[in-house]
Amino acid sequence: MYARIAGTGRYLPPKVLTNADLEKMVDTTDEWIRTRTGIQRRHIAGPDETTSSMATEAARNAMEMAGVGPRDIDLVVVGTTTPDVVFPNVATLVQANLGIRDTPAFSLETACSGFVYALGIADKFIRLGDSKCALVIGAECITRLVDWTDRGTCVLFGDGAGAVILKPSEEPGILTTILSADGAYGDLLSYPYGVSKGFDQLRAGAPAAIQMKGNEVFKVAVNTLSRLVDQTLAKAGIDREAIDWLVPHQANLRIIQAAAKKLELPMKQVVVTVTDHGNTSAASIPLALDTAVRDGRIKRGQTLLLETFGGGFTWGSALVRY
Repeated sequence: MYARIAGTGRYLPPKVLTNADLEKMVDTTDEWIRTRTGIQRRHIAGPDETTSSMATEAARNAMEMAGVGPRDIDLVVVGTTTPDVVFPNVATLVQANLGIRDTPAFSLETACSGFVYALGIADKFIRLGDSKCALVIGAECITRLVDWTDRGTCVLFGDGAGAVILKPSEEPGILTTILSADGAYGDLLSYPYGVSKGFDQLRAGAPAAIQMKGNEVFKVAVNTLSRLVDQTLAKAGIDREAIDWLVPHQANLRIIQAAAKKLELPMKQVVVTVTDHGNTSAASIPLALDTAVRDGRIKRGQTLLLETFGGGFTWGSALVRY
């Protein structure tokens, strides 16, 4: 039995912040941003929008495509780094918003790898027969963690949510997943405050923002994703030629290009949304997936490689027959 994607959905906040807008806010230029990241614009959550509200809208769109209702869903898993509150967890907030009752609903935090981790977990639920219809979401209000005076990080991030519905199928769906991490690199990309560390400083108004050592992160990400490609193909027992689409985490165009080169895939077979979305962390892969499904690029029966790398460091992949 396989877990198969029955529907996809996404939500992007209406507010758009362009590189030209950022030129007025911080010492940067459109050329500098595009050359180093490939990003031209990103969506920013409004004051009344939350991670759960965006996740709810993405879920509704995925449910509509899959033709399922609240009573059909028996599992909700959300990957996010930016929960609305410490508790209730985001998945239960989405559950309540959608009218889903009496099902497992939990969130997990693996930074940008959150959606792939959530997908891997939901896949196991379905393969074991413990779920017949799973809602899997990646959602972030990551710009709320940004220092808008730091030109090295504020240009990178955007907000949004993406979702998929998984159902059991005898036809191939999710072929394999790989999930991994190495906490030794944690200081290269982090948000240094939380509930049990630095909370008093936060309450006192201490400045807090995403901290990143960009060059080091880039090197580790490229090397790790290169190994991940080989590991994923070997585990599934397929050749590079079998991959129709690469759907990578949308962090940086140069990292995406390096991953495509490793797969020997032309960029026309790579889904790239970082230009318009920026780095939406756990939301980036499901946003990119839904974009390519709805514009007709990704078709039923094609083989997709989803791969991601995030703070922690965490990383993961999913090989999917769509």
